[in-house]
Amino acid sequence: MRLSDLAEPGRRQPVFARRGAVATSQPLAAEAGMKILRAGGNAVDAAVAMAACLTVVEPCSNGLGSDAFALVWDGERLHGLNGSGCAPASASAERLRAQGRSTMPLLGWDAVTVPGAVRAWADLHDRFGQLPFADVLEPAIALAADGFAVSGVVAWGWHRGVAAAASRHAEPSTAGFAPLFAPEGRAPGVGEIWRSAEMASTLTTIAASRGEDFYTGDLGARMVAFARATGGGLSAADLAGHASQWVQPISARYRDHEVWEVPPNGQGIAALIALNVLDGFTPTEAADWHRQVEAIKLALTDVHALVGDPAVVDVPVEALLSPQHAAQRRAAIGPRALAPVAVDPSSSDTVYLCAADGEGMMVSFIQSNFYGFGSQVVVPGTGISLQNRGAGFSLEPGHPNELAAGKRPFHTIIPGFLTRGGAPVGPFGVMGGDMQAQGHVQLVLHTVDGGDDPQTALGRPRWFWDPATDRVQVEESAGPDAISGLRARGHDAVMAQSAAVFGRGQAIWRLQPDDDGSVLVAGSEPRADGYPLGW
Repeated sequence: MRLSDLAEPGRRQPVFARRGAVATSQPLAAEAGMKILRAGGNAVDAAVAMAACLTVVEPCSNGLGSDAFALVWDGERLHGLNGSGCAPASASAERLRAQGRSTMPLLGWDAVTVPGAVRAWADLHDRFGQLPFADVLEPAIALAADGFAVSGVVAWGWHRGVAAAASRHAEPSTAGFAPLFAPEGRAPGVGEIWRSAEMASTLTTIAASRGEDFYTGDLGARMVAFARATGGGLSAADLAGHASQWVQPISARYRDHEVWEVPPNGQGIAALIALNVLDGFTPTEAADWHRQVEAIKLALTDVHALVGDPAVVDVPVEALLSPQHAAQRRAAIGPRALAPVAVDPSSSDTVYLCAADGEGMMVSFIQSNFYGFGSQVVVPGTGISLQNRGAGFSLEPGHPNELAAGKRPFHTIIPGFLTRGGAPVGPFGVMGGDMQAQGHVQLVLHTVDGGDDPQTALGRPRWFWDPATDRVQVEESAGPDAISGLRARGHDAVMAQSAAVFGRGQAIWRLQPDDDGSVLVAGSEPRADGYPLGW
């Protein structure tokens, strides 16, 4: 990591800290995480507090009906948590195909799987938390009850989500959407105050019951009753049967570092496949955007074809991460762009956060409703907006990711973690559908090969390969030469119309400890409202 030029004027700087650091996409959530650390909480307490706050202050990206994944360094080793839910017992690919569908619906009850985020909060806290669970959720309850001033990027996403939902307001399942998110017939603007007494009440119930009421109590019963009244298949048994999964993280070596991801059903393995491919090139060769794009094309093609719920289908994780597979894929990269196998991606709206404390615990956490406000199904009177992660299933007969009852869908949301020689460097993540694996790769390259601090690495120009169109979008700050260079190699490269396509990331790195202890260096995405905080 380069430290000599960190004070260069005109460049956004990272935050240095010794006792703790947090970073996320919304300032009020980051402030809550820091409040928890200062109150004696650890990194997991801070992460859960931020996750709960983000359901309030960034509802266009996540909600109480989200799914979540986490990586936790406990001071000695790394743990993985899969907090995604399964398709209801009533789910049926045959039924949807009989309706004439060839792809999963994006909105409505058929896109809803069992929401896992609330259980993930409780499970993380049960295993690692230090403060009382109710204290950890208190900042989120206060924000919902007292209200907050909507920030700029959130206002943009909120407006986009409300506009997209306008055509569905007459449908019974979305009757609760407008009263909650557009109470005056529109999305709140920048600086306007938004509050939700019903969300505050639900969060209070979650805090008091440690999340159990959400799955087996009154909140769960209200979700089931609303599903029954409006054509949904979510049942009491589906909710009561949900459990988070503690999983063994998977990794790939890149140079002298190890990059860690949660294993499938998520796409984190795609970042690892691409990094395995790029590790066979010199740093100068790997810095070539053409090679990076080709590595991601090959990795995502593998993942979209082979990844499903490992509890139901055999996902060849070991083979996909083998040196032989990396060598084979690397050999396919030539001087011209490959013709990839197209897939059908959907845009993603997600929140990512990370936290570290002075005792050595570090957390990488990601939470999402998917597609803005998710399914647009809102349970009236509860503030619970349900995700549409079922849209990640395939309806192709026999596909590893084919929709089936009790099966987890393919997930785009992935938390990352970096180590060096087995010692923790820190948590990182980049949000945004298929951009997530691509963002992980680019952030690791800037960090390991480029020596960047997290703030500098997050601010570098990005590219995004769209699997649906085979088009490479390039960030404006990269300049016209980046586009012309890719076009000369056969890529359909264009200047992106919006920075939103490049995701939003956060990272916290730990400098190597000395006699005075460790120093934390935190960075936050310049394309979002948030910032890092340190103590």
